[in-house]
Amino acid sequence: MSFDFATEYRYGAVFVLGPSSSGKTTLCDTLSEELGVRPPQYIKEVARNVMKTHGFTRNDTDTYEMQYAIMAAQLEAEERAAAALQNTTVAGIRLILSDRSAIDPIVYAGTSGVPGALGRRHRLLEDAALQRMLPSYRGSLFVVLEPVTEWLEDDGVRSLEDPGRYNSVLVATLRELGIPYVTIGTETKDIRARVNLVLEHLLDVAALSSRVLTGGK
Repeated sequence: MSFDFATEYRYGAVFVLGPSSSGKTTLCDTLSEELGVRPPQYIKEVARNVMKTHGFTRNDTDTYEMQYAIMAAQLEAEERAAAALQNTTVAGIRLILSDRSAIDPIVYAGTSGVPGALGRRHRLLEDAALQRMLPSYRGSLFVVLEPVTEWLEDDGVRSLEDPGRYNSVLVATLRELGIPYVTIGTETKDIRARVNLVLEHLLDVAALSSRVLTGGK
């Protein structure tokens, strides 16, 4: 499934990545409101829903079963989003927005120190559905958020990964797979500034010239 839609944007899909408590959901929710992207085009809480449905806990983070289930669910959500946009006959926002991507389970496997982790990472990388999606990923906008120390918190659900280690493996994985990305650093904490940075990459020159980036829609 391709994310190459007729759109006012440079990209057909935006994926926001980063460790837990880096501000992904806040940024995605704000972009959703800003751009008018709604489900199924707005994909969120996939991992949390999979954990709830399958009875996984963060103690299962190092297992192939949990990470494969999350990756498969994410890819299915992306397929549904793309199909919904391609099949629509109503004029509207033609963009997919996702909090995380199918790359995240691979990153978790890459940060794991348990025996067999590299083998599990390889199995995830070789998954046929992921391989089919990679060309679309390479033409999408990937936004990597660096961890902000004071935002880190334990909600009792998410994995307590080392945020610095996670992002190092994330960036290395994106480079390995040939997926371009942009980074929002720790110096940019203000949500308005974060949204504007994404919009600067997302919007084409014509759209930028007609949009006030400091004042909302």
